[in-house]
Amino acid sequence: MTEESWTIGRVLRWAQEDFAKRGLSAPRLDAELLLGECLSLSRVQLITDSARPLSTEELATYRGLIKRRRASEPIAYILGEREFWGLKFRTDSRALIPRPDTETLVEVALERTRDIASFGTALDLCTGSGCVAIAFHKERPTWRVVGSDLSDDALSLARENALRLGAVWGMCWQKSDLFMDVPRGRGFDLITANPPYIPSGEISTLDADIREFEPGMALDGGDDGMHFVRRIGEEARSYLKAGGVLAMELHHDQAQRASELLESLGYAGVERRRDYGGHERVVSGRV
Repeated sequence: MTEESWTIGRVLRWAQEDFAKRGLSAPRLDAELLLGECLSLSRVQLITDSARPLSTEELATYRGLIKRRRASEPIAYILGEREFWGLKFRTDSRALIPRPDTETLVEVALERTRDIASFGTALDLCTGSGCVAIAFHKERPTWRVVGSDLSDDALSLARENALRLGAVWGMCWQKSDLFMDVPRGRGFDLITANPPYIPSGEISTLDADIREFEPGMALDGGDDGMHFVRRIGEEARSYLKAGGVLAMELHHDQAQRASELLESLGYAGVERRRDYGGHERVVSGRV
């Protein structure tokens, strides 16, 4: 890759071909996002300014970003942010990357608590980057929302995102192994969770950008992937008010088992909700 006459259009074609040869799933999109970050241009501007040549410094910066993506580092970590629920969250290796499918968890939480117009209480377990807790609080600003995680790193990122997105009042963060250090108080109207749910034996089969970069403790759900789902289902009843809702994200092939679990534990109105890809992604029920 020489510096002579490397225009935006030409460098994008080169990067796309390079990523495609390496088997990346979205080579053109990755190339555009990285170049847009390098030049502070939108994807539309990359098209309209395709004849613009890159400077030596810009090429050097772009090469650096390409090397990181070649090594399978996730785009969201390279860019340092990811959009979720229309909000831009800071992203790095301290927590899982917010994913579109997880917006389904927010949707279910909002729908199943719509009869509580204000001043409810919610607990978000395994909060990670804080995306679910913060997105919910943005829609229900009068609620008190607690985000809980065992990872100090994840909690520090969640706090940064809350400050960045103006979601400080009415939110707090608690270090806890699920419910272990969560005060019961008068109980919660809502408990959400996106727990680790990948079976231990499948971790090694995940794509490199997940397996090698995202925190393993946020992925590994035990032998069958249901270890934390079972714990949450069993323990949440003691922390929910009468009529309170539990909603959990899980792997789509776990939805039936999870709904049967909640029913066996006495939850009422157990429902399964599909994500944007049509997979059963969220299971919820009331106590």
